[in-house]
Amino acid sequence: MRKSELTPKIYVVIMMIFTGAMMRLIPHWPNFTPIAAIALFGGTFIKRKDLAFLIPVVAMLLSDLIIGFHSTMFPVYLSFIAIVAIGLALQRRLTVVNTLSASLAASVLFYLVTNLASWTSGLMPYPMNASGLMQSYIAGLPFLFNGILGDLFYTSALFGSAYLVTNRQTVYVK
Repeated sequence: MRKSELTPKIYVVIMMIFTGAMMRLIPHWPNFTPIAAIALFGGTFIKRKDLAFLIPVVAMLLSDLIIGFHSTMFPVYLSFIAIVAIGLALQRRLTVVNTLSASLAASVLFYLVTNLASWTSGLMPYPMNASGLMQSYIAGLPFLFNGILGDLFYTSALFGSAYLVTNRQTVYVK
């Protein structure tokens, strides 16, 4: 890579990937990581859509190299790709309410897809019928709650930081 290709935007992309991967490796509440927020942010603000879709996938791959691969990786990664698509839709109507709604939608999407994948893979001790699926969703509610908290926290941090940086208004503190 030539020096002229190492723009500040590339550094931001590299930092997002590294941060996302590292936050999965340090001790944290289950599902309280920035990957969904990074995916949502990338879809909303990164002009090169190939990078927007690659960032959460590469962050997951890097951390999964250390944590370990699992049988539900494909649906997990697909969830983050879908969250990037939510970010693409968000960029046309970027408001605080829409951003928080998109973050909640991302949390719910991840929960529904990954719990379904875990249940269908046989990883969960529930029968393979509608009742078993409902049992798996009920058992996963604490993970949904943690995911919502994490996604709202990291989405607020990322989108709030972008707002502060791009609006560069002087704030006077008395």
